[in-house]
Amino acid sequence: MVETNKVRLQKAMADAGIASRRKSEELIAGGHVLVNGKVVKEMGVKVDHHDKIEVDGVPIHNEKKRYILMYKPRGVISAVKDDKDRKVITDLLEEDFRERVYPVGRLDYDTSGLIILTNDGDFANKLMHPKYHVEKTYVAKIKGILALEEIKKLERGMKLKDFKTSPAKVQVMSKDMKKGTSIVKLVIHEGHNHQVKNMFAAVGHPVIKLSREKYGFLTLDGLVSGKYRDLTRQEVAKLKDRK
Repeated sequence: MVETNKVRLQKAMADAGIASRRKSEELIAGGHVLVNGKVVKEMGVKVDHHDKIEVDGVPIHNEKKRYILMYKPRGVISAVKDDKDRKVITDLLEEDFRERVYPVGRLDYDTSGLIILTNDGDFANKLMHPKYHVEKTYVAKIKGILALEEIKKLERGMKLKDFKTSPAKVQVMSKDMKKGTSIVKLVIHEGHNHQVKNMFAAVGHPVIKLSREKYGFLTLDGLVSGKYRDLTRQEVAKLKDRK
């Protein structure tokens, strides 16, 4: 008889928002996971909704779903832990925050701006999937002044080390001819590591300062650096309904 409702343990953990599948596998291998009261360290174990799954003694299905919009400051890691003992994004949550949320995607250590945290694995996976084309708006202070051909290169899409970028939207917001710097708005829908910095570097204008100002229709309005708020039901529904 085929067990149609059973899934691998690491998938069940990811779907519950505990961590990514890869991180869930690390938790399993490290002996942090119990299934029906027994420690499980094998990757092939399958479970369903009848099984009691615990991570470090906490049942994974007892948490309500949380959807957080945070204004990440510079000097904070977009992760739930750091092997160099630097401040991580979950350190900014209030002490009585109970749910185990994790960031959707990432922002560099020295990049500030809008980031979403959640414990809803399906929601996170959908937002990060390239086919949904969630626009991300960045504002960068760069060295130098963009030439027209450089703007066109960014707008057409460009070959970086490991991939070709999709067409971007570029707006030069201001120029400081005396200091030799510019403020530029860049809109992309991908999320490769260091992508914005690499794009500007590829046209000869290193990034001095970078912030993500918008994520889809979401903005930082009403938030100051280091603070956060829950997304409204309407905002969550709108993000989930993306086609």
